[in-house]
Amino acid sequence: MKQRGILLALALVLATVAVYVPAMNGGFVWDDDDYVTNNPLLIAPDGLRRIWFSFDSPSQYFPLTYTSFRIERSLWALRPRGYHVTNVLLHAANALLVWLLLRRLALPGAWLAAALFAIHPVHVESVAWITERKNVLSTLFSLLTVLAWTRFLEGPEKRRRRHFLLGLGWFWLALFSKTTACTLPAGLLIICWLKGESIGRRRLLQVAPFAVSGVAMGLVSLWWERFHQGTQGQQFAFSIAERLIIAGRAFWFYLGKLFWPAELSFSYTRWTIDSGSPEQYLWPIAALAGTFALWHWRKTLGRGPAAAILFFVASLAPLLGFFSLYTFRYTFVADHYQYVASLGPLALVAALAGKWWRGQSRGAYVTIVLCAAVLLALGALTWKQGGVYRDAETLWRDTLAKNPGSFMAHSNAGLLSFERGDLSAALVHQREAIRLHPGWEEYYNMGNTVAKLGRIEEALACYRESLRQRPSAMAYTNMGIELYGIGRRAEAFVAYREALKLKPDFFEAHYNLGLDLIKQGSFAEALPNLREAVRLAPEDPDAHQNLGVVLGRLGQEGEAKTQSEAAAQLRNAAERPRF
Repeated sequence: MKQRGILLALALVLATVAVYVPAMNGGFVWDDDDYVTNNPLLIAPDGLRRIWFSFDSPSQYFPLTYTSFRIERSLWALRPRGYHVTNVLLHAANALLVWLLLRRLALPGAWLAAALFAIHPVHVESVAWITERKNVLSTLFSLLTVLAWTRFLEGPEKRRRRHFLLGLGWFWLALFSKTTACTLPAGLLIICWLKGESIGRRRLLQVAPFAVSGVAMGLVSLWWERFHQGTQGQQFAFSIAERLIIAGRAFWFYLGKLFWPAELSFSYTRWTIDSGSPEQYLWPIAALAGTFALWHWRKTLGRGPAAAILFFVASLAPLLGFFSLYTFRYTFVADHYQYVASLGPLALVAALAGKWWRGQSRGAYVTIVLCAAVLLALGALTWKQGGVYRDAETLWRDTLAKNPGSFMAHSNAGLLSFERGDLSAALVHQREAIRLHPGWEEYYNMGNTVAKLGRIEEALACYRESLRQRPSAMAYTNMGIELYGIGRRAEAFVAYREALKLKPDFFEAHYNLGLDLIKQGSFAEALPNLREAVRLAPEDPDAHQNLGVVLGRLGQEGEAKTQSEAAAQLRNAAERPRF
């Protein structure tokens, strides 16, 4: 029996790795620059402290996730395969934990549920996208939390305290990986109910430390989304009725993608929500009616179906639209949102298949063949979907093929064209992005492109419109560069200083202000800006070089030589081949 378990575990891991081979050969895509390639927290000497104890993180407060990236940055620098392999192995570990947990709960079809979870194509976004490390890492610790909780419920009295504290510790690691783990206390209660308990005061008190921890981190996340991510303004101002419609439609969308995973997209069409349209209320009404029916018939159907749907809804709750997310600018749904939630319906399907198999004397092999066919089909879809993450260009091409009205995809396709020097293609995408969504980011990108084409006044107009909608340090800095280039120096310096008011530790503003002050011979004024630029980006050779120039002009020859040598060493290191 032990040997059979080892073989089944090995099969689960090998199947997971096999279907994700294309993903492991992928590169960096959207947001991977903020999280990994251009994230100064991963290489700065004080980066670990800032990850845990500052507001410098480029996205939400995910300190454990960023810490894992910092470790990997020191291991394989900017070679993407290492990050991809880590994500796949974490996903495989999650599948093993799902199997162990469902076996512990004595649910039929436990291995099948784990296999469905491991190779379902709806999870490709969580695994193949390096940025979604937070999802697979948080789920790892969430599953360990639940395993510790089941041991706490069933274990010997003398060990229960240890399992309780261990579970609470795992839960905090899950929260530090991704805050949406805050819904897990509801899952702990659902497990108790599934095991036949009636939830009383004693059990609620036991779950209370988990709930308090989850609520605390949830509030941090809401505050961060609102004041650091910018989930404010008309595009996030939904009424209660509109949020109910979004939630109801999202509920059915996610179930639909689980049972028919066709046309999976990195970014789905953003629905038009009209609270004045009676038919749109059918989505939440049908969701509530279905959930109530499973609850009402729990004695007939058993607690399993109701528990599966309750877990599904509870896990999705923070992402259904009741709280504004930054991604609502583009879409109300995303595949990676249901990475954990999918466990409920998948476990239910597997349990039904397991019960059917157990009840058949002659048809057992038919059930096995059908399950194998489903797994092979899902694996093929996962293999295909993993190839979408080969590189950013492939990702945006696939997104636009499935969602041609995605202004976000047009905007990012335009950025790719801009970076490879195809400015005419960049303009085509950027004009379409502005037509679809005339926002601050779209005007900023257009400004950069037309500036590169030498159309400076048009670029300045784009930057002004971007700043009118949302002041940003980068737009002010780029405006300053262009203003200085056409001789409007006083306006340029005003723009740089506005950038530094918004973001005092913004490297680009300090560096370009210092550079332009050098050009006009104001070396003493340039010195503090270039010192700050070197502090903020110690790996930038140009910052060291220009600081050395300023120090030399100010007669500080010793320090000037040190900075020039540092610049030379950094350039040599960048040119040295890696093996």
